[in-house]
Amino acid sequence: MLNRLWLGFFVVAALAALHRWLVGGDPAVFAALVGSLFDMARVAVDLMVLLFGTLTLWLGLLRIAERAGLVEGLARLLGPLFRVLLPGVPAGHPALGLITMNFAANMLGLDNAATPIGLRAMRALQELNPRQDTATDAQILFLVLNASSLTLLPVTIFMYRAQAGAHDPALVFLPIVLATSASTLTGLLSVAWMQRLALWRPSALAYLGSGGALLGALLAWLSTLSAAALAQTSSLFGNLVLFGVIMTFLLAGAIRRVPVYDAFIDGARDGFSVARDLLPYLVAMLCAVGVLRASGALDDALGGIRWGAQALGLHTGFVDALPVALVKPFSGSAARAMLIEVIHHNGVDSFPALLAATMQGSTETTFYVLAVYFGAVGIRRARHAVGCALLADLAGVLASIAVCGWFFGGR
Repeated sequence: MLNRLWLGFFVVAALAALHRWLVGGDPAVFAALVGSLFDMARVAVDLMVLLFGTLTLWLGLLRIAERAGLVEGLARLLGPLFRVLLPGVPAGHPALGLITMNFAANMLGLDNAATPIGLRAMRALQELNPRQDTATDAQILFLVLNASSLTLLPVTIFMYRAQAGAHDPALVFLPIVLATSASTLTGLLSVAWMQRLALWRPSALAYLGSGGALLGALLAWLSTLSAAALAQTSSLFGNLVLFGVIMTFLLAGAIRRVPVYDAFIDGARDGFSVARDLLPYLVAMLCAVGVLRASGALDDALGGIRWGAQALGLHTGFVDALPVALVKPFSGSAARAMLIEVIHHNGVDSFPALLAATMQGSTETTFYVLAVYFGAVGIRRARHAVGCALLADLAGVLASIAVCGWFFGGR
């Protein structure tokens, strides 16, 4: 699947470039294509330089947590749920605790912590893989849930809006939570359907039902806070949890008489090997995305969507926000740039800007996640992972449009 997808990016880019040259009279498009290849290769290397330190830090800390027994304890706590969702992973396997920590970090918007933890989890799952180049059911579920945008505290979105002068930066908090809940639920249900997971079992219903109740209670409490208090609470809570996780790892290691410094160094060495293995996959995917953008294919797609919406008699206000949704599956940095452009062009509290912010917070860089997580363990056959992940993205986009129409339709 990834082979066809990667080739398809280049084929679509080539056809769009030929159209711009032969019909649009723009011969410079080919220079843009070639330039994008070199630019994206450089971006991939720059990204790896930034990841080296993060991977080294968190893989070192995770080695301390592993030796202190925290990973095993988390796996036992969530064992009944994981037996339903991940029947191919033995009870008590270290991957289960790592998956739990990855999900928690994603929900709190701790991207720098979530990625290295997720890579560690994917490598642990790969140890159970009988076919090293083909994704297992457990790896697919883990990846799709990562690609469905689990964030419940979108602090970075608040920051973008505050920088643009928004009077109420947290105005989009509830729309993002509702939209990302829709994308995550869609991702879970689509994988459950493909893998025939028994979500109706009492053990699964107990965990999922209690999680829904806790989420409802949290939303009820957060809705009583002012916008300023909500943003401040989100930021404080995220950073407090991040540092709290670090201190928990260190103190647990000390209590269990783990030589924490030696354990950290031992785990940190893995960061270099993981980063080195990621580079070829990142270069391949980012270069494909680069030529797709440089060819004008994304702009053509946006124009087609606007024409289709008009033909159906739909309000086209959502189309101005769609660049974020169109590029987000391919590139997080491009989506951030699109979000800022929409905000400055339309106004920070305009409907397109609010919708773009909601889309940014409720969708994920699906192909980046595929390249990084599967690339780290050499997976080439993704099976139904791509389809389920893109379905979750689509649900996030449609939910964003519906929710923002409900919240901000009068703007």
